[in-house]
Amino acid sequence: MPIQMDDETKAQVKAIFDKLVNDVKLIVFVTEDPSCQFCNETAELIELVSSMSDKISFEKHVCQSADCEEAKKYKVDKFPAIILHGAKPYNIRYFGIPSGHEFGALIENIVHASTGQPDLSQEAIDEISKIDKELHLQVFITPTCPYCPISVHMAHQAAMVNDKITADMVEAMEFPDLARKYNVYGVPKTVINDKVEFEGAVPEQYFLQMLLKAANES
Repeated sequence: MPIQMDDETKAQVKAIFDKLVNDVKLIVFVTEDPSCQFCNETAELIELVSSMSDKISFEKHVCQSADCEEAKKYKVDKFPAIILHGAKPYNIRYFGIPSGHEFGALIENIVHASTGQPDLSQEAIDEISKIDKELHLQVFITPTCPYCPISVHMAHQAAMVNDKITADMVEAMEFPDLARKYNVYGVPKTVINDKVEFEGAVPEQYFLQMLLKAANES
């Protein structure tokens, strides 16, 4: 089904994109494997979003598997995937279609990626900047969850601060095997380096504590 957006929503998104400063690149990875339920819709959505500002470019890669050259370059191991680059290349990733409540968070993230200004307190920025271990955050969500965008946004902002942090949104219903692996029974659920995990849209200070705990245990 083709992705559609009403005129009012388009106008709102374009108004938000007036805040863009640096160019943004949205890199989409899809596969023709029919098991990828929302690959086409994800590519269409991101192409539509990119058309709303001349500061946003859209790049699409169709891979038969995660062994394709571009997928390996960006460490993409499942489809659909979206990589968000802005003021610099960030390790901000989406696995699954950012629909429902996640769509607004995507638009907000594009603005922050463009400005290069993380949406975190200075205290959090200072502490996250000191992390010297590789951290991989997976935030499991569903499109109907109103609290999930808060967790995804915070994880992606951490990835903006420190390039040792890779932050993924993972749509639990599109990747049920992964959700089962990490015992995702409620969302949002954040898993860091397969060692530290927590549920819910937590305050910034608690999120920071979990990041530091994961870094100390890595």
